[in-house]
Amino acid sequence: MKRILLAIIAVALLAAVAAYFLLSRSAGIPVYGTRIVATLPHDPQAFTEGLFFQNGALYESTGEIGSSSVRKVRPETGAIEQSVDLASPYFGEGIIGWKDRIYQLTWQNKTGFTYGLSDFALRDTFAYEGEGWGLTQNGKNIIMSDGTSTLRFLDPETMKPVSMLKVTANGCPVDKLNELEWVDGMILANIWQTNLIARIDPASGKVASFLDVGALGPKNRDIDDVPNGIAYDGTAKRLFVTGKRWPQLYQVEQGDKVDSEAAKTLERCAN
Repeated sequence: MKRILLAIIAVALLAAVAAYFLLSRSAGIPVYGTRIVATLPHDPQAFTEGLFFQNGALYESTGEIGSSSVRKVRPETGAIEQSVDLASPYFGEGIIGWKDRIYQLTWQNKTGFTYGLSDFALRDTFAYEGEGWGLTQNGKNIIMSDGTSTLRFLDPETMKPVSMLKVTANGCPVDKLNELEWVDGMILANIWQTNLIARIDPASGKVASFLDVGALGPKNRDIDDVPNGIAYDGTAKRLFVTGKRWPQLYQVEQGDKVDSEAAKTLERCAN
C-alpha cells in the first residue's frame, strides 16, 4: 500500500513539474510597443549600422561599400559635425566609444578600426574572426555581435574575447543579433530583419522582454531599410532609435504590451 501511495505521489509531482514547465513556456516573453517622446531629423541616406550617445552628441556608423563612414551628429538638427569615410572594399558596421577612441567594425573583412574621439583621426586597426555587426560596452568590456546568437565580451586593450554569451528566448537561440546598446545593466539588441529589439540579461543571456518598433520609420520602405540603431543618454535617461535610411530619429519610451507573431516565432525551436 505504501509503495502504491509513493508511486501516486511521484506521478503527481512529475505531472506538476511538467505542467509548470509547459505553462512557463506558453506564457511567452512580454513584448512592448513604443511611445514616441520626440521625433528628430535623421539623414535619409545614412545606412545606419552603429549608434551611440556621448557628451551631448550622437556618433553614427554607416554601411555599404563606397559610402561607409563614422559621423558625429547633433541630435536636435541631424547636422553632421565631424566625419571620416571608410574606403572600399570595407563595409562599415557597429561602433562604440571607449576612453578617447571610437572603435569600428567592418562586416566581412575581419578588420576593425580605431579613431580619435576628438579628431576622428585613424589610430589603429584590430583583427577578429567571423563577421562584425554591432558594438556596445559595459564599462569593463566591449561587447560585439556577429550576426549569430552569441555575443562576445572583448578586452578593450587587445580586442580579444574574454567570454561569450549565448542569447536565448524561452530556451531558443536568438540569431541575427545586430546593433547593440548597454542600457541600465541590460543589453538591447536589434534583431535583423525584424521590428524587435531584445532586452537581454547579460548574466544569463536570457531575453527578458522585447520592444516592438514596427510603428516607427517610413511606412513604405525598401526591404533593406530595417530598424537598426539604438543609443542611450544615461544622464537624461533618453533612449533613441532609428533605422537604415530612415529620415527620422526617435526618442522613445516603453509602451503598453502588444501581441507579436515575430516574437512568438523566435520562441519556438526544437528542444
